[in-house]
Amino acid sequence: FFLRMIPSMGGFMDTVADMRVGEFSDVLSSKAPVPGGGGASAVAAAVGASLGQMVASLTLGKKRYADVQGRIEELIPRFEAVRDELLVLADEEPLSRAYGLPKGTEEERAHKAEVMEAALRSACEPPLKIMEKTCEAIDLVDEASRIGTRIAISDAGAGATLLSAALKAVSLNIFINAKSMADREYAEDLLSHTQEMLDEGCKKADDAYVRVERGIRWPSR
Repeated sequence: FFLRMIPSMGGFMDTVADMRVGEFSDVLSSKAPVPGGGGASAVAAAVGASLGQMVASLTLGKKRYADVQGRIEELIPRFEAVRDELLVLADEEPLSRAYGLPKGTEEERAHKAEVMEAALRSACEPPLKIMEKTCEAIDLVDEASRIGTRIAISDAGAGATLLSAALKAVSLNIFINAKSMADREYAEDLLSHTQEMLDEGCKKADDAYVRVERGIRWPSR
């Protein structure tokens, strides 16, 4: 259920990673089935991770932060990897094929139900991976906000905020698909895992934002 190219009225457009911001916004606002909320969430998370990487990059080589240089050198390639992975995950395919199956006969209805159940599970895979990568990015940004240069601390806070929002946004893709699953035991396990990532990831990201905000607004506290 991944697409390497995004369908458009006239054929195919570049992948999300290759698109300009304006192009992405135009396609997102159109009737095109992709990108949608999942793709937008992945892009937002990639931007949040980019802000964290910027903080790390600005810290690299600074004598004032000599004691954390080794860790900063480790963080930068991890930021790069998670950004790339998020942008790949932004290209996802919707459930339109399954919804379009015929259902005139009992056999057709049974076949459609079977295909739909499999499609619903598959459709949850990209957002689940986006959530996992977003949580990874949150861990990295949280660390960058603690050890990175103070001149860019606000950017770490901004990155944490975007990542928290991205995590919430992409979780909705899982919630809406799980709601339609016939296998309720599988659905409930999926929802539990999703909620756990949502709670833990957003708490860490939101705590990082608050820590940054307080450090900027009330540095003496």
